[in-house]
Amino acid sequence: MSRIGKQPIPVPAGVKVDLKGQLITVTGSKGTLKREVIADIEVSIADNVIEVKNRVETTKVNAFRGLTRSLINNMVIGVVDGFKKVLVIEGVGYKANVSGSNLTLNVGYSNPVDFKLPKEVTATVDGNTKITLESIDKELLGLVASKIRQVRKPEPYKGKGIRYEDEHIVRKVGKAGAA
Repeated sequence: MSRIGKQPIPVPAGVKVDLKGQLITVTGSKGTLKREVIADIEVSIADNVIEVKNRVETTKVNAFRGLTRSLINNMVIGVVDGFKKVLVIEGVGYKANVSGSNLTLNVGYSNPVDFKLPKEVTATVDGNTKITLESIDKELLGLVASKIRQVRKPEPYKGKGIRYEDEHIVRKVGKAGAA
């Protein structure tokens, strides 16, 4: 049995949850999120609590039950508080700039890299090297942060590149000097 899937999801005050067939819509102070639930999973709403149940008892459906519960919980948390990811740029002359929905990265290439942000994600840059991404959709936020990190992954010798704020880069020892 899925232990995560068994847990009920409390719906805070100010959050409206609608269920039409297999489409669940969560509306809160920060916005609205929609998600289609697979047919083998049954979602029920009663007394400001969302419960996720299996229609068929198989191992695969049980795994989807836990996944569905986590995704719905992230939707509820997103429309109330939102999510935030912080990226740090390290390297001499490396910097970032944001204008509207366009993020410009100067990370050691001959030309700056322009990254178009989706409309659901907002970015702010602190001190040219700290990018803060915010969104109500956790899945989209993680995907955008990953794509920005892919522009210049941190390298293991000097640690130059774009990394997550809580990420630790394991450093390698460089060449041993001739004696």
